[in-house]
Amino acid sequence: MNATETGLSRPLAAPYTDGVCDGVLRYQQCSACGGAQTLARYACQHCGQRAAMPWRDAAGTATVRAVTEVARAPSEEFRALAPYTLVIVQLDEGPRLMAHAASGVQIGQRVRAGFFEHNGRALVRFDPMV
Repeated sequence: MNATETGLSRPLAAPYTDGVCDGVLRYQQCSACGGAQTLARYACQHCGQRAAMPWRDAAGTATVRAVTEVARAPSEEFRALAPYTLVIVQLDEGPRLMAHAASGVQIGQRVRAGFFEHNGRALVRFDPMV
């Protein structure tokens, strides 16, 4: 039984999480100003309009803006991955996104999104473009 059949609405971020499960990065784009954002919202973070915020597929290419190495996982769920790299990237379409990355990536480096499964969850990992 799906959400429509039970009378429940789908979570706002469902198009994003469904995309990650399908190997596609998605972002919202404001129909009023064209601003792009990766966090699911009912209003545009750029202009504040509550206009339509349709989801678009991203190319999956980005530039690294920040990098950190996590030596001590914040929860038992991620302990098996430690140490691991997290990055903030700026997608070519404009919005920023935090995700896993290959070890050794550097600020300013061009990367491409990939996906992996951990504990039954699909996650994003960026790898250097060659």
